[in-house]
Amino acid sequence: MAVMQQNSYGKIDYSDEFLSNLAGLASMECYGIVGMASQKAMDGIVELLKGENLNKGVKITTENGAVRIHLFVIVEYGVSIAAVAANVIDTVKYKVEKITGLNVDKVNVTVNGIRV
Repeated sequence: MAVMQQNSYGKIDYSDEFLSNLAGLASMECYGIVGMASQKAMDGIVELLKGENLNKGVKITTENGAVRIHLFVIVEYGVSIAAVAANVIDTVKYKVEKITGLNVDKVNVTVNGIRV
């Protein structure tokens, strides 16, 4: 479902794919994140995604104009998961709100794995 923003000049529609890519890129900039995790519904395998497939580790939902972002990440071994998750939440919320002007209600981080 696309998110629409309207002002005096017209309207802007943000697709879920755009918001997913934006959130995925912002999360990959954070220290301690190795990649995004994609879960295949059929067999439950978690695979590491880098580069152009970042949006598969992100789920976007919208309610009443507010955006909720669910991230599925793989973290680096030896880092504080709580600190990395807090950093990801703050960074993704800030960047999505700054670039789009939308209100980000929640950012949920699910750690699906750990890599050396």
